[in-house]
Amino acid sequence: MHFFAPFVITLATLPLRSHYPITHSMSSPDQLFGELFKDVQLSGLFPDSKTFVDCTPKQDPDSILVAYKHERTQPGFDLGTFVDAYFDRPSAVASGYVSDTSITTSEHINRLWDQLTRPADVVVPYSSRVALPHPYVVPGGRFREIFYWDSYFTMLGLRESGRADLIRGMLANFAYLIDTVGFIPNGNRTYFLSRSQPPFFALMVAMLADIDGPQVLATYLPQLQKEYDFWMEGVGSLTAENPVYKRVVRLANGNVLNRYWDDLATPRPEAYRQELELTPDAEAHNIDPARLYKHIRAACESGWDFSSRWFADGQTMATIHATDMIPVDLNCLLYSLEKTLQSAHEQAGNQAEAVDFGHLADKRKTTMLGTFWNGETGFFHDYDAVAEKQTPALTLGGAFPLFMNLATAEQAERAHAELKANFLQSGGWVTTLQQTGQQWDWPNGWAPLQWIVYKGLINYGFNKTAQAGRDNWLSLNDKVFKATGKMMEKYNVADAALTTGGGEYPNQDGFGWTNGVYLAMATNRK
Repeated sequence: MHFFAPFVITLATLPLRSHYPITHSMSSPDQLFGELFKDVQLSGLFPDSKTFVDCTPKQDPDSILVAYKHERTQPGFDLGTFVDAYFDRPSAVASGYVSDTSITTSEHINRLWDQLTRPADVVVPYSSRVALPHPYVVPGGRFREIFYWDSYFTMLGLRESGRADLIRGMLANFAYLIDTVGFIPNGNRTYFLSRSQPPFFALMVAMLADIDGPQVLATYLPQLQKEYDFWMEGVGSLTAENPVYKRVVRLANGNVLNRYWDDLATPRPEAYRQELELTPDAEAHNIDPARLYKHIRAACESGWDFSSRWFADGQTMATIHATDMIPVDLNCLLYSLEKTLQSAHEQAGNQAEAVDFGHLADKRKTTMLGTFWNGETGFFHDYDAVAEKQTPALTLGGAFPLFMNLATAEQAERAHAELKANFLQSGGWVTTLQQTGQQWDWPNGWAPLQWIVYKGLINYGFNKTAQAGRDNWLSLNDKVFKATGKMMEKYNVADAALTTGGGEYPNQDGFGWTNGVYLAMATNRK
């Protein structure tokens, strides 16, 4: 089977609802600024390619391009001076905030929420920011916009801080995005409008239902259904001869699971230079650059950008093949979405629909356990739909069946043994067992995965191991905060004496999901 590109479109053809209230162009900066965009991104003017796509134009793009074509031919032309004349540069979030390391980490986080909160957006013509109608919390640092899956883990902490107002606003923003662009994009930027992120919307709705009551499920039923329709688009057209369409894949046994996908096969605007620099390496591996970009974008939809998890050789970025793979975590999250839709229909009095979603969830569960479980390793593995076999990689993605209560007691026991023996480190749970220099690999630990493992182990009664991982993580967070005054995006959990690194940008401070998971875990520790 060949699962690379059954459907490729441009951003201009992405579905937008007629009532979308934003009147300026929804094109991304690479489309708006063409040659200027390329010249800036390849010039090295900004060390981070995300900076220019987050700049705000001071004039309409056509006027700026006319000025650029004229001024660049003049003696003494300086690209940086031109950009500053026609664009406002973005600033890092909370960059001027001074931490007080004499207070506890929890107190620091509670003070920091307001620094990471953006008010409801004002529409700015030709800005890459997609304006949102309610206040929201951003991760911090270079991440100046809302991010989809980050927000669930941020909300865990907002709940502990008594900030249900922000949870309601952020959930309303996501519902707004679903209603206006048809799905929840990676983040509220025009250059993110071709992909989503791990679908945590159902868990967000369930969280608010715990706070405000079960009627919340019925309130958000239309958006839950649209979210599901987005991920399952094309499922009715799958056949043995055409087994894949966008995010749905038909297995050899006729059952359907999901993969990550992006509608475009070009370098991401926010990482333009870095991805063009990968082209020679890809060609050396006989990989078409467009194919490489497609796989990179799919890995970005996964949130794990980047990891050996997606590499055919387990080491090299050029061998990335994310669209070939059916991930454990994604399908667990879609199982959660199906179960939440079942509950929402029950709450709304739609019994027939509730029964249908219950059957869909049960079928997905059976298919997942048969596809992902490996009796030899005693762990859950992703599945390579092209090779029609499991991938060899052991990653914390394999902990999601425990988090969702999908594993059998025997599977959970064996997965627990693997997690305890190889993933548990002095600073928490390490993401993978491969050391590649990628940020979603050894020795790095990430807050969302700490929570997934922690709750998954508790679900099956492995409380002692869960508490050990929790305490190791919280202690490392405390140590770094006392030393730096910062909560970090990720941490080196294997050697706390070393800094955390890897990836296409420096470690960021702030940091939304780290703050959220810290407060949720600290509350559970009491």
